[in-house]
Order: sequence, then structure tokens, then C-alpha cells
Amino acid sequence: MTDNYDVIVIGAGNAAMSAAHAALDNGARVCIVEKAPREDRGGNSMFTGHMRFAYENLDELFAVMRPDTLTDEVRQRFAERLPRKSQDSLWDDIMDVTEGLTDPDMLKVHVEESYNTIAWLHSKGHNFAPSGDAPTGDGNLTRIDGGGEALQERNFAYMEDHAEVTILYGTAATKLLQDNTGRVTGVQVFSETGFQEITGGAVVLAAGGFEANAEMRARYLGKNWDSVHIRGVHYNTGDGLRMALEIGAQPFGGWSSAHAAPVDFGIPTSTSLSAKRRPDAKWMRTSGQSRYVYPYAIMVNMEGKRFIDEAKSTRDQTYASIGRAVLDQPGGTAFQIIDAKVREKDLVPPRYEGASGCKADTLEKLAEKMDIDVEAFVATVAEYNAAVPTDRQAVPSAYAVDGVGTTGITPPKSNYAMTIDQGPFEAFQVRCGLTFTFGGLRIEPESAQVQHVAGRPIPGLFAAGELVGGLFYWNYPSGSGLMAGATFGRIAGDSASKFATGR
Repeated sequence: MTDNYDVIVIGAGNAAMSAAHAALDNGARVCIVEKAPREDRGGNSMFTGHMRFAYENLDELFAVMRPDTLTDEVRQRFAERLPRKSQDSLWDDIMDVTEGLTDPDMLKVHVEESYNTIAWLHSKGHNFAPSGDAPTGDGNLTRIDGGGEALQERNFAYMEDHAEVTILYGTAATKLLQDNTGRVTGVQVFSETGFQEITGGAVVLAAGGFEANAEMRARYLGKNWDSVHIRGVHYNTGDGLRMALEIGAQPFGGWSSAHAAPVDFGIPTSTSLSAKRRPDAKWMRTSGQSRYVYPYAIMVNMEGKRFIDEAKSTRDQTYASIGRAVLDQPGGTAFQIIDAKVREKDLVPPRYEGASGCKADTLEKLAEKMDIDVEAFVATVAEYNAAVPTDRQAVPSAYAVDGVGTTGITPPKSNYAMTIDQGPFEAFQVRCGLTFTFGGLRIEPESAQVQHVAGRPIPGLFAAGELVGGLFYWNYPSGSGLMAGATFGRIAGDSASKFATGR
């Protein structure tokens, strides 16, 4: 290829599109290199829906929401539940779940720029709306209007409407190009026509993590991860990370951890995005696969034993770490156990219709259907029931922990403890579903420029999204990944275009 672009963006998810938007704002000529074919474009962003951001008051929040969604009931709901999401609160959300491991410089930019990025996205045509599904907890009362698929379709429509943008589908980036000074000058790509080189003033890496690469999963995440089921697209094979590490980029963040949630036992190992988007395949989508009733249940393994505190915090603060615990169990599977009270309290999401599992009038019959040790299972439930406070009255809230926990058992259940004693009883079988990996590259947070192991920036190379490290370790609060992708994508695109044009 002979075209020379100002900015080359590797990837086409939310982070990549944010980078492209920002580069266009500065008048840059942009080439977007998308590994997937057109029908599978958009990355994991197609399956998401929330961004966790700070806002000072309801006026700020309502300013970015779709006006016709702001009914009196919605306004009242927000006034009661979350009239303000402070920057300190957003900071704590992430620091708490990562046990203080998050890089403070990265988090400072993420937190302080979150609302500015939301307002900027709104200026690009992206509205927010009240969360339409079951309550998502402490920091996600809104969702992107239309969800991640609508977000991405709007992004692609915008790019296709601008002559300054070229999108190359079915094109995999294979090698970063550098001149004798070390400046990144472009990228080698591989498509159906063979190997080619694309040159440009700067490159933004936004090609996702290594979740769809079995070899890298085994190397960095450990035992059993090579056979784990993938929730998202299968194009995120660590290409951006590999290329950057080959030229000396500094690895950073939680390379041995990942976003791993409990999903239906029957999901396929990996499925194309276009297949997941079929109208008859709703259960295959990320939301249809999710099994998040566990805070109001107990979880047992194939030995009939509990193995985790099911409600250490709200669902939003725990779900991304539950998958790892399930994977560590015998057979890499577990069961979520509920009784009739959980159904009566309307705590089971509609997505559980058709879920893998079984139902029985007695615990003994349930264990038989689960094909686990009956005696051990019944003893586990009895021990748990004896440890539950007897004075629970209110329906557990999805928005806050309630402090109603067990006493005298290990592991404890810290919140939402309810006895399991009213039939019929249900068991939902789950496994680990891998969403994305946390390990990535070190960037300078205020410019998103990739740093070299020698302790200096790599000229012309910027990064955003899942392949940036330092924010997440072991766990993550919902909506944080998409928010980080947009924030650092915007910064990367702005910095890359200014670097390329000498501004």
C-alpha cells in the first residue's frame, strides 16, 4: 500500500473508535485496521452496555441522557438512588475491588476524565438511557442507548461518512514498523491479498487483550485457562500486545488475571459475532449467557460443597471474579442453588429462562438430578441454613450490600443471606466465561503513549482499551472497561494525531 496516513488505529472496538474520533477532531487522516470481517466487526464492545462514570449532580447526568427517557419516575429513581456519583466514589469502586493494586496515576486520569469523555461521546451522537434490565447495582443506573451494538453501529456510520477515514476489514496487524530512531512509522498487515505495509505518522494500538489465544492464556493465566469458554469475539488474540512487546514495550498490570464471569454451562467454546447477533441466538450473546443470581443463592461444586463468599459485595463489584473461582473447582463447574423464596422475591433475571440446570421438590432429589453426592450437599445446605440470621424481612437490594451475613461458617456469606428451605429448589449449572484479560502495556496516562522497558516513551506509538495495563487486577466493577476504553482512546487519538502532524 502506498497510502500514508496521519494515524493508523489497530482494532475497531470502542477504544479504537474513540481514538479515531479524537484524531478526526484534529483533522487527521485515519486508517482503521480491523482483523474481523465486516459482519463480525466491532469487538467485545458490541456485547457491552454500561459505562461507570462520575457526575456531580443530576443536571450533569440528565444532560447526556436521551430526553424522552427522563420521565418523572426515572428522575425520582435517580434522585433517590444515585443523585451524585463523586470522583472519590468512582476511585473507591476500582481501588476496592483490586485491593489497592490499581496504578494511581492511571486511575487519576480515568476518574477525572470520565465525565468529560461521556459529554464528548454525547457530542458524537451517543445518548444514555436508564438501565432497562434488572438493577445493575451501585454505579450503573444508566446504559448506552441501544447498548454496545448501537454504540458501535453509530461509530461505524460516522466513520463511513467521513472521507478522511479508511477501514480495512479482514486485515490482521502483524508487525510494527520503525525507523532508525525507533519511531513507529506504520504497521505490516496480513489480508487475503497477502502481506502489505501501511505507513503513517503514528499508530494507536486498540486491538483488545489475549483472551482468545489459548497459548497466551495458558502462559499467563495458568492451569485450565487454555480450555476456558470465551464470552466475546474470537479475534482478540493478543496481536497488539505481541507486536509492542517485540519492540520493547513495557508490560504492566495484572497479566495473571482476567475478567471472568459465571456463565451458562451450555455455552459454546467460541462463536462468531455474526452468529451471536442472529435473532434466534439471543442466549448465545453475553447478556443471555450471564448467570448472576449467585448473590442471592449459594454456590456448590461437584462435591456438594460451598467454596466462595457468594455476596462479598454487590453483584457489580464481584461478578468479574466469580468465573475464576468456578474454574478452580472440580470439573471447572458449579451450581447456583436457590429456593422458592428467591423466585417469590423476583430476584431471578428473565435471562435464566432455559438455563442449564434442574428443579426438584426436595434437596435430596435436586442433588440426584445434579449428579452430586446427596449426603454432602444436604449437609452443606443444613450448615448454611443454621448460620443464617433468623430475622431477615426485607427483599435484598441490588443497589447496596445489606450486611445480613452468616456466622460461624467458612466460607462466610457476607450479605443477602437467606435460608434455602422452601421448595421447589433449583440448581443452575455454570462454568467460567472469559471476557477479557487485564494484563497490558504501560502507557503515560495523560498522553496514552506506550512506554519502553528502558524507561522512555516509544515515539509514535499509543495505546488504549483492553491491551493497556494498570487499571484492573483480579476483579473489576461493571462498566469500568468500556469507560476506560473511551477515555484513553480519546486521549490516544488526540495525542497520536498531534504527534503525527507536529501540532
